[in-house]
Amino acid sequence: MENDTKRVLAVYTVIAKNEGKDFWLRVGGAFPNRDGSLSVLLDALPINGKLQIREYTPRDEGPEAQAPR
Repeated sequence: MENDTKRVLAVYTVIAKNEGKDFWLRVGGAFPNRDGSLSVLLDALPINGKLQIREYTPRDEGPEAQAPR
């Protein structure tokens, strides 16, 4: 459980676009507490009221970074 509390999560809001492809905008971060709850720190408030909390993966470590250019 101790290792779980050091995990960093990213907080996003999903914006629907006219082209049919959604845009994920990062609006903050979240951190697990020892009791299993989350502390969520927002830099912006989504106007749609919806948040997605996901594992944080830096861009240079994601699957697209592995693809040849």
